[in-house]
Amino acid sequence: MSYFDAASSAPLHPVARQALLASLDEGWADPARLYREGRRARMLLDAAREAAAEAVGCRPDELVFTGSGTRALHSGVAGALAGRRRVGRHLIVSSVEHSAVLHSAEVHEREGGTVTQVGVDWTGRVSPSAYAEALREDTALACLQSANHEVGTVQPVAEVAEVCRAAGVPLLVDAAQSLGWGPVEGEWSLLTGSAHKWGGPSGVGLLVVRKGVRFAAQGPVDERESGRAAGFENIPAIVAAVASLRAVRAEAAQEAVRLRELTERIRARVPRLVPDVEVVGDPDHRLPGIVTFSCLYVDGEALLHELDRAGFSVSSGSSCTSSTLTPSHVLKAMGVLTEGNVRVSLPMGAVSEDVEGFLDTLPGTVTAVREKLGAPTPSAVVHKDELVVDALGKRCPIPVIELAKVIGDVPVGGLVRVLSDDEAARLDIPAWCEMREQEYVGEEKAEKGTAYVVRRSS
Repeated sequence: MSYFDAASSAPLHPVARQALLASLDEGWADPARLYREGRRARMLLDAAREAAAEAVGCRPDELVFTGSGTRALHSGVAGALAGRRRVGRHLIVSSVEHSAVLHSAEVHEREGGTVTQVGVDWTGRVSPSAYAEALREDTALACLQSANHEVGTVQPVAEVAEVCRAAGVPLLVDAAQSLGWGPVEGEWSLLTGSAHKWGGPSGVGLLVVRKGVRFAAQGPVDERESGRAAGFENIPAIVAAVASLRAVRAEAAQEAVRLRELTERIRARVPRLVPDVEVVGDPDHRLPGIVTFSCLYVDGEALLHELDRAGFSVSSGSSCTSSTLTPSHVLKAMGVLTEGNVRVSLPMGAVSEDVEGFLDTLPGTVTAVREKLGAPTPSAVVHKDELVVDALGKRCPIPVIELAKVIGDVPVGGLVRVLSDDEAARLDIPAWCEMREQEYVGEEKAEKGTAYVVRRSS
């Protein structure tokens, strides 16, 4: 079995396993107590904090450990907003942030705050000038991820941090995906990370708040972790998390070169091996181990299941499932194809033979899934130079498949109206037109669902 989903959770690093087992015997006591066992636990916790601070590039007293990366983000956003409430209640986030940040933004809005979402280009990258334009006198906080979790695009954090610093606004950086590769550059104010992303145990996050940043921890607090992360510290897990961070950092430069070559191989060969594929994300400014692509006429869930049966554990950058029918907010913000989305995120130590096996398996798997989905016959009605395709009640990619089947039935310049009530069609039909060099006219209200209008160009 080839595990290609390190962006979700990296395998436990051998160093983390060793540190975890060793610290179970030494770090079980309460580090707040003054007796021998407590002092021993405190020494382990203090040493871990100092090592983590060195890796992040901050002072030890600026860093606290939390119960998860999500908890760190929730606490960081809420604490920074509360600390600067006198300035205002305006929050800036990018449209491709992790859901933990977007959920925090939703809570902030419900409580009377305002939120500006900064858009991205088709590679998923923000513009520093867009952040500059979003800043207001009442802006309390800006948030920006260091690298995207779905497509691997690296953000211009240093440039955005400089824009925010000039305006006197703190910038919170979600560094979950990138921290294992190196420290985050720039004059950021707050930073979060998640240990299971770099080969540490799950259940350990970190939150850094620079000195001078106004911060008011929200919710019940206690004396632990400077009052910013209540509850008894999981010292064995914290020690293991920091040990793994130091270990992967020591290997990062060499592994980055090797994994980048493997993902370049995937980026280059998948479009040649499989027709109608769009590789998404920034081709240059991206993490070494992530490559994401979308396949036309393919149900992403079905494709992932088939690849799993073939021995490859991959994920989808899209959160579209049979229960929600909701396309990924990241892919939606980028304006790229959402159907048939596959994210390959290679763990450190991934080997060339496994990548070659994946490339050998993928074409046949995509073909098999496409054949299964090609069975439905479109219900089409022709009126002169116009054709109406009824795809109501059918989940994407079926509306796109039916459009592709009938586009040749109208003359050049003729129109096809696709009736669909699947939200993903709003993204995937324009993306199909772009790939097939057909003209997407727009959408119209229909008696049921929405009519997506396409003009045949060739």
